[in-house]
Parts: sequence; structure tokens; C-alpha cells
Amino acid sequence: MQLLSSADFASQANTSYELWLGDGAMNLTLVDIRPLPAAAHAGSMRQPFSLIFRSSVRHVLPQRTYQLKNAASGVQEVFLVPVGRDAAGVLYEAIFN
Repeated sequence: MQLLSSADFASQANTSYELWLGDGAMNLTLVDIRPLPAAAHAGSMRQPFSLIFRSSVRHVLPQRTYQLKNAASGVQEVFLVPVGRDAAGVLYEAIFN
């Protein structure tokens, strides 16, 4: 398994990802890449970071691991947590530490 870093996603900001739901897919947009404090993760193999995705679908998906597919990065398994809503849709966060 490849150890991903925030640099792996830097060129993908504001791009679309397909989230596989078994019987179909929905689109998410990567809207933010945030570094996290490294002090809380001493000894970590990478600088911790989070990704924020937005879905225009108003239904909130439960937190769990989903397959995300992007043309540039391929298919990845990512644990997503719903973290809020804004005027454009539902926000999900993935944390990598």
C-alpha cells in the first residue's frame, strides 16, 4: 500500500472524484487540502493532513471507507466522515496521519 502525502493531492484541488456506492456512483469535489499539526503525531511517517470533499447530493452518507476514483490518481480506499453542510452541499473529511 502506497503511503500518500498531501503532495499527491495538491494538483487535484477542485477536481472531481467518483465515489463508488456498490450500485452506482456519485461525484465529490476535492475542495481543500489542509496540513495538520505534526506535534500530535510524533514519529509519524508523513506530515499529517486532511482532505475536504463536497458532494452536491443532499443525502448524508455514513462515515466509512469508500472507493474514490480520479482520472489522475486512480482508485483509492478512503475513510470519509461527514463534517457539515454549506450552501453547495455536504462536506466530508478524510484524515491521513
